[in-house]
Amino acid sequence: MDLTLYISAFVTLFVVIDPVGLAPMFVALTRDMSHHQRRQVGWRAVIVAFALLTLFGLAGEQILTGIGISLPAFRIAGGILLLLTAFDMLFERRTERREGQTAPEADDPSVFPLAMPLLAGPGALATMILLAGDGDGWGHVAAIHLMMAAVLAIALVLFELASSIARVLGRTGIMVLTRLFGMLLAALSVQFIIDGLKGSGLV
Repeated sequence: MDLTLYISAFVTLFVVIDPVGLAPMFVALTRDMSHHQRRQVGWRAVIVAFALLTLFGLAGEQILTGIGISLPAFRIAGGILLLLTAFDMLFERRTERREGQTAPEADDPSVFPLAMPLLAGPGALATMILLAGDGDGWGHVAAIHLMMAAVLAIALVLFELASSIARVLGRTGIMVLTRLFGMLLAALSVQFIIDGLKGSGLV
């Protein structure tokens, strides 16, 4: 077993998924939730992301090819969805919707945008396809998935600390953070779209 290869795989997935960068984003997306609600959202997001990344690590290329979707098209679609979420964060549409709802589950960010496309975004899914195909045998595939699970575990720990982060920031700090990360999320989504356009050969 080439340990260097798997260390490289861990670093690659850590950079692509970026759990450290997602922690304040998690705070912004769950700013009006209790600690218990945040924990539920964090666990759901990580479990769904793990399932998606595992699926694509095992059979992602076959799935996309089978339904006629290219990786560039996948990136563009993910970028557009992420851009819509960024607009919600920038213009407080999430809060407006929440005030008109009685069920707290109605605006649950665990599946979208946390699990997909923030944790298991087009870049992470494509990385799993590439890393899993960069070796021979099920032992290699299992090791790649172990590295992915380790990165998601780090993300979960940081999500668990979200309530402490929120208390330190206060409501005003979180409002500022929401706007800031809405802007960064918009930039990230545009980058997804640009990468998808480049990969398709359109630009």
